[in-house]
Amino acid sequence: MGIEIERKFLLANDAWRAEVASSKHIAQGYLVDVRALREGMARASVRVRISGDNAWLNIKSVELGVSRTEYELPMPLVDAQSMLDGLCDGVLEKIRHHVEIDGWLFEIDEFLGSNAGLWVAEIELPDPNASFPRPTWLGREVSSLARYYNVNLIEHPYSAWSADERNAIDAGTTQGESA
Repeated sequence: MGIEIERKFLLANDAWRAEVASSKHIAQGYLVDVRALREGMARASVRVRISGDNAWLNIKSVELGVSRTEYELPMPLVDAQSMLDGLCDGVLEKIRHHVEIDGWLFEIDEFLGSNAGLWVAEIELPDPNASFPRPTWLGREVSSLARYYNVNLIEHPYSAWSADERNAIDAGTTQGESA
């Protein structure tokens, strides 16, 4: 069993751009509808992802927070494209930028299409309480906010968010908004 320990943050500014080591386009869709997850009719999200010539099927438990069960299985590109085209209720697209700080990899997702304007930095950790660098461009943490989960961005994209949703301050987070 795989466990993903990941924290998500908005960006305070765009100073990270000078540190980008690589970038790649990602297209992904979900085989389990977000409504089934929200209503407790499914215990995991099931995602198909394509990046370049590679494709994966990803299964991730639905609980909120920084630690979740996750399985990622490579699959043929032609099968993944067929699943995105015929089985998913929408496709989320983004450019993932890789930024390394003091040996830690930050993945910064620049969302496209109806989610344009949303930028989220993610870092995977060896344990939930691991210490990691906090560059000045790292804004408020949104790890436990479901609206920032990719599966939810297909049904309720960033372009449809109200001002309250974009600026809400939730328990356990600090001020700072996406650049």
